[in-house]
Amino acid sequence: MPLPPAPSPDPSALALASASASAPTSAELLDFVRRTAADQELVDSLPLDPEGRTWVRLDGPGGSEAWLIGWPPGSGTGWHDHAESLGAFATARGTLTENALAVRLPASGWKTLELADGLDRSRRLSEGTGRAFGRHHVHEVLNESTDTHAVSVHAYYPPLPLIRRFSRTGAVLRLEQVERPEDWQ
Repeated sequence: MPLPPAPSPDPSALALASASASAPTSAELLDFVRRTAADQELVDSLPLDPEGRTWVRLDGPGGSEAWLIGWPPGSGTGWHDHAESLGAFATARGTLTENALAVRLPASGWKTLELADGLDRSRRLSEGTGRAFGRHHVHEVLNESTDTHAVSVHAYYPPLPLIRRFSRTGAVLRLEQVERPEDWQ
């Protein structure tokens, strides 16, 4: 007796499996931002503004969102996270400082948190240096130079659904704002 034909696979399940199979890893995002930061022609093409950050959107690997960002002296992002996105960034010119928290914050349901001692991390990323990070990574990125622009490349997967912005006073972190893609396009 012949076997009945196998059931047809659910198209939405196939699409999900295909998307997750091709999703870039943190290591792949880091490789991309490092290679892109080494592209002097691209880095030199970014218009720099002495008063504020400038940026150009790039095509990242595997459907990721990527940005080339110019940082005037003394500029920074303030404390923020990237929601459920993995990310990586590399410095293409100058030096950037990243201050980060070594803790995963709750995804929702809070406005103010008191941070425990020992959660602060700081690193300087000079030209050619990069780093990757996981979901809900909370940090601020700064160009602490008083006279030199910095340029960096950033990539996120999945593309940023939102950014939560925080203020910080000592050990107290306060959720101030939630930005969506239409706010920075």
